[in-house]
Amino acid sequence: MNKKQFTLYSKKVLEHFQNPRNYGKMKNPDGVGKVGNIVCGDVMYLYVKIGKKKNGKEYIKDIKFQTYGCLAAIASSSILTEMVKEKTIEEAIKINRSQIVKRLGGLPPIKMHCSILATDALFEAIYDYLSKNKKPIPKFLKERHKQIEKEKKEIEKRYKEWIKLEEKLSKNEKEK
Repeated sequence: MNKKQFTLYSKKVLEHFQNPRNYGKMKNPDGVGKVGNIVCGDVMYLYVKIGKKKNGKEYIKDIKFQTYGCLAAIASSSILTEMVKEKTIEEAIKINRSQIVKRLGGLPPIKMHCSILATDALFEAIYDYLSKNKKPIPKFLKERHKQIEKEKKEIEKRYKEWIKLEEKLSKNEKEK
């Protein structure tokens, strides 16, 4: 990118892009969220470890992400992990794209979808955790999960070859 392109982004966005927080794959996560955008090609994986506070409430003990996408997508993922780490599940699912954008100091209108992807990845990771552990899932989370699943089917339909390659790479990683 040239210097002119960087002026579209706040210092906070650039900081999170250049030095992403909580980046990487997590071993044995309690929940995994995977989302993508068929228009821009961004793909986000979000991994959570859940702990229990002394009062019995579950919280996000650890969180990591892997984002394959643009500067705004990486920055949105990074700041989200900072925003929800140590929060209870109830607090975490209240995070919305506006809060992400505000914490980043704004995003260009054409990049607003990146903040939605970040929250969707979080919602999917929490949904994954709750469903695997047969815990009650809030109505909002169920409805959002259904919409995300519908979008994933469209992605799979349009990018079958990409999905096959990803599955092959995942299988190779597991075999190592």
